[in-house]
Amino acid sequence: MDLFENMNAAVSYIEAHLDEEINYEEVAKITCFSEHHFKRMFSFIAGISLTEYVRRRRLTLAAFVLKESDMRVIDVAIKYGYNSPDSFSRAFQTLHEVAPSSVKNSDVPLKAYPRMTFQISIKGDVEMNYRFVEKEAFTIVGKKETVVSSGTEFNPKIWEHIEEIEENVKPYDNTSFSGILHVSLTKENGDIDYYIATVTTKPCPKELEHLEISPQTWAVFQATGEMPDALLKTWERVYTEWFPTSGYELAEAPEFVKGNDIKTEIWVPVKKKK
Repeated sequence: MDLFENMNAAVSYIEAHLDEEINYEEVAKITCFSEHHFKRMFSFIAGISLTEYVRRRRLTLAAFVLKESDMRVIDVAIKYGYNSPDSFSRAFQTLHEVAPSSVKNSDVPLKAYPRMTFQISIKGDVEMNYRFVEKEAFTIVGKKETVVSSGTEFNPKIWEHIEEIEENVKPYDNTSFSGILHVSLTKENGDIDYYIATVTTKPCPKELEHLEISPQTWAVFQATGEMPDALLKTWERVYTEWFPTSGYELAEAPEFVKGNDIKTEIWVPVKKKK
């Protein structure tokens, strides 16, 4: 099976388990990737996180059930993984812009997010330059924000103060691996810890956060062109073109961007695919 067949098989598994707890480890096995790699691959190919896709599909099905059956709101909430009718009502109203209790009204507009299907796209006509780098463990110090996994936009508020933050972390830049790093660490629930940081051997001050990064093999890709579009395009190509044919998969470690407007690199932690 090729990448898209595997991804579609994984979606079929997810669709069959939307009304129960989804075992993402089993889903990942279908694609022959690690769970961490599958979730990141899904987000790049689909354009939304796996968590958000499942949320939209469950709330889509919940609307159909409320419309077509006599089930109580609390029972529908439990069916689709919500622990309380209040949390379900908030999520439902955020997506559909109406309360679940009003769905029986025939004039109420609802939103439907259909099942996702992956289709092959012919790519690979543009070369990708990369190199492998083996690095020992290192520590970063910087400003951190946790970005909640929802919707399609990744827009940390700390970007609004990027120049100020970079100036604050520069005094801690004291290793040969110098420069400002933009580090993203994807957590199990799909949220992302995002850092503007630098590599250091100095103690971390109270106003900043630190992160220990273990020894890794990194695949390093250069993004060329006008930023940030070139950066986003390169990152997309790493997941949709390079990974499927490389024999490698994503390791469970942070990814980061290093450089400036002249030379910008994407550092992706990788491991040999089993």
